[in-house]
Order: sequence, then C-alpha cells, then structure tokens
Amino acid sequence: MDLSAAESSQEIAAELAVALVRDGTPLIDVREPGEWVVGHAPDAHLIPLGELDARTSELPRDTEILVICHSGARSDRAARALREAEFIAVSISGGMLAWAAAGGEVETGGAT
Repeated sequence: MDLSAAESSQEIAAELAVALVRDGTPLIDVREPGEWVVGHAPDAHLIPLGELDARTSELPRDTEILVICHSGARSDRAARALREAEFIAVSISGGMLAWAAAGGEVETGGAT
C-alpha cells in the first residue's frame, strides 16, 4: 500500500497501521526495552530511539516503514529522522495506546 498521502501528514491512524502491518508493512518500535516487555506489537522490531542512527542498516530503504512508540511523540521524531535519511517512514498517531484501542495485537515479554 502506498503511504504517500500519510507521508505528507507525517502520521498515520492506528486503525490503518494495524491493517498495513497485517499485510506485511515493517513496524519499528522506538521505545526502550523496559517499555517493550510491558507490551508491544508482535510483528514489531525494537530499535530504541537513541540507537536509531546507528542501526539504520537494519531497515529497508525500498519500502514504507511504520514507526511506533508509547503515545506518538518519539515515533514522530524517529520517522522525521528516517525521512531525512531518505527512508519512507511514517509515525503511528497515538502510539501503542492507539494501536491497542484500534484492535492491534499486543504481547508482553519476549526478546527483541
């Protein structure tokens, strides 16, 4: 799915994000490991915001990437930084709070 309209707004609604991730769009969680274990999307890949610059080699450059955090502030900063580095990245509005409210799967514990 093309996120070009979402890119101009820099955010995407959680309901749409849930559907996109189910269809295989990569999801990056930029929270800290302690937040991750409390609850995260099963298909997310944890890259804490402070490590993002050093770990961009783990991310695809040829596809859209969704970015999530707890409430949306960190994911907005992360998505902006990724776009500046020429990635196609969009923040999920409302973060994990909105993800869960939209019916997105949440699991606890686990390794990254």
